[in-house]
Amino acid sequence: MAKLWGGRFDGKNEAWIDAFGASIPFDYQLAKQDIIGSLAHVKMLGATGIIMQKEASQISTGLQQLAEKAAKEELDFTIENEDIHLNLEKMLHDEIGSVAGKLHTARSRNDQVATDMHLYLKEQLQLIIEKIQEFRKVLVEKAEKHVETIMPGYTHLQHAQPISFGQHLMAYYGMLTRDQERFTESIKRVDISPLGCAALAGTTFPIDRQMTADELGFAALYTNSLDGVSDRDFILEFLSNSSILMMHLSRFCEELILWCSHEFKFVELTDTFSTGSSIMPQKKNPDMAELIRGKSGRVFGDLMGLLTVMKGLPLAYNKDLQEDKEGMFDTVHTVSTSLDIMAGMIATMKVNEQVMHDATEKDFSNATELADYLAAKGIPFRQAHEIVGKLVLSCTQKGIFLQDVPLTEYQAISPVIESDIYETLASKTAVIRRHSLGGTGFDQVIAQINAAKQVLA
Repeated sequence: MAKLWGGRFDGKNEAWIDAFGASIPFDYQLAKQDIIGSLAHVKMLGATGIIMQKEASQISTGLQQLAEKAAKEELDFTIENEDIHLNLEKMLHDEIGSVAGKLHTARSRNDQVATDMHLYLKEQLQLIIEKIQEFRKVLVEKAEKHVETIMPGYTHLQHAQPISFGQHLMAYYGMLTRDQERFTESIKRVDISPLGCAALAGTTFPIDRQMTADELGFAALYTNSLDGVSDRDFILEFLSNSSILMMHLSRFCEELILWCSHEFKFVELTDTFSTGSSIMPQKKNPDMAELIRGKSGRVFGDLMGLLTVMKGLPLAYNKDLQEDKEGMFDTVHTVSTSLDIMAGMIATMKVNEQVMHDATEKDFSNATELADYLAAKGIPFRQAHEIVGKLVLSCTQKGIFLQDVPLTEYQAISPVIESDIYETLASKTAVIRRHSLGGTGFDQVIAQINAAKQVLA
């Protein structure tokens, strides 16, 4: 089969060489965007008189026919035509004849593919933002049900202080909010049209780039044609934002995996998001959470892959840039499905409230309460810290906890300690008393939830 660019060549590539250079095995996913871009381009060619209006109408009709076939998945792509652009151009030629060759007037595959990816990513960003929004709603709904569910708060994976489970969930809401903001802010760098930059230097034809940008719904134009065809910052930014998002999801999944274990028993995931073992009949594995944790590395790899491709490229277009698409497609799919799984997993998981609460009663996470109690009675905090530290050591040696220490022993340590110390040491009291802005006190968690509901509404 003759190459559409083959006039310069008198040799013929072997099939395996064609396969190595072809991008159609993955860039077929840009078929819709490629046709949309071509429709805008041919409309402009006709309007500016670069080609006859009759020819523009013929080409437009042929493209619409291809769009209908693409929607029905009836297009057959071939390695011989190497990429989505040449495949569609060949199909258009088969539909309407040689006039199809006029479509590529004043255009290069360089600005064509860049336009396709801007259109694709602009659409996908909106969908991902919507999925983040839905997950944020799930987090708020779950947090509202568990404002007064007490759990151990951790530092270094050691019991630190008792907290509201609602506050813990709202911490992830905060992360997801920043993720959504990052994706939203990046839209303006995706919403730029490179169409008309041609190969690298623009074109001698009297094109109207603003017309095609308006037709495609772009908010701005690349003002430098070299930059327009070689820029992949918008993809890198998407991959970077996706990596941060996946890191947040992975952290959450790590906690879910721990909480599901026999040692914690804090939560139970529904059967929908769990699997069994082929050999151990008792197992209920949190495989979906584990997969998301693992897939975060996949997205990080997509980012590093494209950064590595870009770091040594001179202007303008280089064939290396063919490697920009697979990672983008992979990350879009990974992020999108991970958000769906996370939303469903959190919405349906069972929270073992009593187990969480009990975990705060047989530990020393109330030690800070005793230190604060002494500080409030006028003892310098550092001195109070030392007193409590020694008392905790004594308790561990005796196999008891702070709430088990007799009042007489407390008063022997410090006469300022009164009988209200036992109420102070209760985990629920410890949580309620933390009224500082953003703290774990029930009133503060409710305030966070109400503010989030207002934003989401």
